[in-house]
Amino acid sequence: MFSYLLRVKWLLLTASLMTSISFGSQAEQLDQARKIEGEIVDQAKHSQQRIDQSSDQALALASEIQALEREVSQLKVYKNHLSRLVESQQSEQHSLQEQLNEVGSTRLGVVPLMYQMLEGLAQLHEQDLPIRIEARQQRLAKLNTLMSQADVSDSEKYRRILEAYQIELDYGLKLGSYEAQIELDGLRQVELLNLGRVSLVARSLDHQQYWAWHQNSQQWHVIESKQHSNVGLAFDVANKVAAPSLLVLPLALSAEANQ
Repeated sequence: MFSYLLRVKWLLLTASLMTSISFGSQAEQLDQARKIEGEIVDQAKHSQQRIDQSSDQALALASEIQALEREVSQLKVYKNHLSRLVESQQSEQHSLQEQLNEVGSTRLGVVPLMYQMLEGLAQLHEQDLPIRIEARQQRLAKLNTLMSQADVSDSEKYRRILEAYQIELDYGLKLGSYEAQIELDGLRQVELLNLGRVSLVARSLDHQQYWAWHQNSQQWHVIESKQHSNVGLAFDVANKVAAPSLLVLPLALSAEANQ
């Protein structure tokens, strides 16, 4: 491009010189030629600068395009990643919803079950030997009150009911003694001893009188004096005064089998 402009410059210079010979002096012609030459050189420089500037802009634009293409590629990868995350979260949400539905169904079944279990405890107290009956009735009353408390979770209510059932189970497996009142010609404070649910006996606080509970008649019967030592030994074992040994106690299961 620059060489082309130079050729044009010389052609114009030659034409100018030829014209100047015909109309003016050689000095004027030379000045005019130099002026024309300077203008041509300036124009050539400006043209080259514009070319260089355009080339730089083109390179910068190409670089920017490449950067944008890389960014678009990265955005596509990130978009795919987000899509997978959304799918995973939707799947997890669906799973959690199913679990919540199951919990709701389970809760609908558990609450009636708990009331049935409390009913079962009440029936057991009516039909069972009167072992620690006051404590058992108080425990049942607390559980019934607990069922109507909104600030206690169903799981805690269920745990407490199971705990009560475990205590009832222990009554049927262990040897235990305690003080309580029984109905015997009026209320009377005595020592009571139960061997599971097999035997329930009472002893006066002075250790002089003994009674056995008969489940069939729902009454206390006097224990003969010849059995006092056996029953007394059972009290000593229960109170950890004597070492465990074979115990002979009246049975509470029938009125006839009382020893």
